[in-house]
Amino acid sequence: MNNKFPEDFLWGGAFAANQMEGAYDKDGKGLCIADINEFRDDIAIEKKCNEEVTTSYIKECLESKDKIFPKRTGIDFYHTYKEDLKLLGKDGLGLKTYRTSIHWSRIFPNGDDLEPNEKGLQFYDDLIDEIIKNGMEPMITMSHYEMPLNLTLNYKGWYSRELIDYFEKYGKVLLDRYHDRVKLWIVVNQINLIGHESFNHLGVAEDKVENIYEAKYQAVHNEMVASALIAKYSHENYPDVQIGMMLCGGPEYAASTDPEDVLATMRHNQMEYFFSDVLLRGKYPNYAFRFFSDKGIHIEFGEKDEEILTNTCDFFSFSYYYTQVCGKESFENGNQVNRNLLVPKSPWGWSIDPLGLRIILNQFYDRYQCPIYITENGIGLYDDCVDGRIHDPERVAYYRDHFAQMKEAIKDGVDLRGYYAWGALDIVSCSSSERSKRYGFIYVDLDDYGNGTGERIKKDSFDWMKKAIESNGEVL
Repeated sequence: MNNKFPEDFLWGGAFAANQMEGAYDKDGKGLCIADINEFRDDIAIEKKCNEEVTTSYIKECLESKDKIFPKRTGIDFYHTYKEDLKLLGKDGLGLKTYRTSIHWSRIFPNGDDLEPNEKGLQFYDDLIDEIIKNGMEPMITMSHYEMPLNLTLNYKGWYSRELIDYFEKYGKVLLDRYHDRVKLWIVVNQINLIGHESFNHLGVAEDKVENIYEAKYQAVHNEMVASALIAKYSHENYPDVQIGMMLCGGPEYAASTDPEDVLATMRHNQMEYFFSDVLLRGKYPNYAFRFFSDKGIHIEFGEKDEEILTNTCDFFSFSYYYTQVCGKESFENGNQVNRNLLVPKSPWGWSIDPLGLRIILNQFYDRYQCPIYITENGIGLYDDCVDGRIHDPERVAYYRDHFAQMKEAIKDGVDLRGYYAWGALDIVSCSSSERSKRYGFIYVDLDDYGNGTGERIKKDSFDWMKKAIESNGEVL
């Protein structure tokens, strides 16, 4: 039994290009889906992320002079990355690995361009070199809510089969350019998010399809085919590169011991496993065909899709923020879930359940028996900077409790290879486009409206995390 984190365990931080880089119109970058993620302080938390988007709303955003789009400016990482990486790397926080995405619209501004944008490729050459220079192993996500907006406006997002070819071309360009320095890749961020964050993920405008619910499953089918083609290309050309897939969260709890609730929860959880079952096992599972039949969903397979999907990924990764509960009523009402009321919650209403992390680590490893990486985890809090100091004991407690359960999972026999704290440096929130929802160990002096100095300030949790990494998880 292994009682400790592995000696080569990868302690890391995770980010997304669209939430931090800014420079949305610089050096040939095209507009992307994130560039129309609006911040509004009069809408409830998690505001627009569950709403469907129409082409008229997109055009309204493009023409607006009044709306606020924080992801267009981010934290100006495009210009500050050298200083920021030094704060995070071997001479700062001590991260061993750094996960970020490559901005699809920085490489192919319209998605269907004949040639990639060389200035975009050069930026990531420089960024990857700087990550390595600061003692961190890069992990790169190819698609993290950065689809070129043109693919929504002039196509139907991932619902259009043309995107398979466009994305395969994009993935090949990245692998050809960076394979010598990047050995860990995730093709699609949180591929199971086709309800929550569905437009950000799939880029399907509601008014362009007849049945948006069915269209999302067709879209993610096309996306999984493209992922398999990239895995095939990588395995054939760069055998030392590892290709991973990523889920958001994991299996949910049953709302009660009523067998009807237990059955509904099992069926809900199967349709969360569905995406990883396809990408790690190489075929559609039988339970998915039953689900599609019950819901009246038809998936159009291309002639060679079944064969293509046999090209499976090398590792499993997932984000973990909270657990939820499911029951008969919620499953019948569109496969929905509810907050777990038996555990504490964050200021944004997300449940805090460290033990749940151990549970799902075991469930995932039992199912797939392959290397696992936790590629996002953390807690969003309101941080106050007083006299140049940020005291955040709640964040320290959150990480301490989750690391303890990770260690327990390793004792259970789970092959956990790495952990990535989400937004180790404060960035713009994905779901609400707030800057006041802060995850980092390093404070960035910018508010929801972009006001502030942009100064980077270490929080109390910075020192705690640094010691945790130095001790390889022994000093918590």
